[in-house]
Amino acid sequence: MRLLVAVVVSCGLSQAIGGGLPERFTDPGDGRLDLSEWLLDHKGFLPVPIIITEPAVGYGAGVALAFFRESLRDTAERSKESGRRAPPDIFGVGALATENGTKGAALGGQWTFADGRYLYRGGVADVSINLDFYGVGGQLPGPIDKVGYELSGFGSFQQGMARLGDSDVYAGIRWIYLDLSASLDVAAGDIGLSPRQMAKRSSGAGVAIEHDSRDNIFTPNRGWIGAFEATFYSPEIGSSNTFQAYRAHVFDYHQLSRDWILGLRADGRLARGDVPFYMLPFIDMRGIPAARFQEANIAVLETEVRYNLDERWAVVGFLGTGRAWGNRVSFDDADKPVSGGLGFRYLIARRMGLYAGIDVAKSTVDEAFYIQVGNGWR
Repeated sequence: MRLLVAVVVSCGLSQAIGGGLPERFTDPGDGRLDLSEWLLDHKGFLPVPIIITEPAVGYGAGVALAFFRESLRDTAERSKESGRRAPPDIFGVGALATENGTKGAALGGQWTFADGRYLYRGGVADVSINLDFYGVGGQLPGPIDKVGYELSGFGSFQQGMARLGDSDVYAGIRWIYLDLSASLDVAAGDIGLSPRQMAKRSSGAGVAIEHDSRDNIFTPNRGWIGAFEATFYSPEIGSSNTFQAYRAHVFDYHQLSRDWILGLRADGRLARGDVPFYMLPFIDMRGIPAARFQEANIAVLETEVRYNLDERWAVVGFLGTGRAWGNRVSFDDADKPVSGGLGFRYLIARRMGLYAGIDVAKSTVDEAFYIQVGNGWR
């Protein structure tokens, strides 16, 4: 959903700038650029651009067609009537490509039922992704420090959840199916990968539970969101290998004063069994390329501070570290990459509490910039 909101905001900005800030793109209170009315009232189909800056695949772009079943204003009014926050209903279809040859097309979104009591999230994709493999625990034989590979094929993610009573907790079931061919630049055996680690088909069923008490789903000031997910892959449901994948994470937000917002992130992932090498967990932080550090266990700690300069502009600073250990390296011997950076934000939709801006991140292994719409954690 974060990507869909991002591309919708991008489209709104292009229309606003191209139209010389017509009335619907300004705030009547301060006369500044604001997309609240446009975003709140829009429903139906909308073509939108996609911008990619992920260092693992290079710069890229794409286009999507988003569909809103109802306007965000209607969703907010429905939430107010029921007394419970209801996620917006958004679907989209799109395609993208990057400078390193990665390309793909996807269809997905989320849908709520019975006044937000039931929630569906899902999507399907056909992809060809070019990445680098640095070895399990960063361990590759001889002088090799990385090996290029291509993942191509089909993937599906399906999840259904139900609210528990009148609480902020959803629980449900999930199914992930991947049919991916991995093509390495060298023979798999030359870098210590077994045939089972090259497995093509992964099919897993599992459970998920999520708590969300944030005051705003886009750019929170207070509250927290936390989730636990467990997925069990087995030949009995179509998987080539038997393995398990788990994730638990918490994003916690504190409004220290009117202008200071503190965010804290704790994120843990682990995998057990005959895990295909490309499905091993990896450290996910700004400034570190995707899949750069992979192992059986991943832990990430990160903090972010936002300071509001005025009613519209804000600056952010973030700092974090991660560790990958388990199969090839111990916890004590594992790499400890650190990443941090600075960014700016503009309150692009005041009535929604939605900020957008740019982050510049530098880690011990790389540096990158990111276009952010809403929260930078996922």
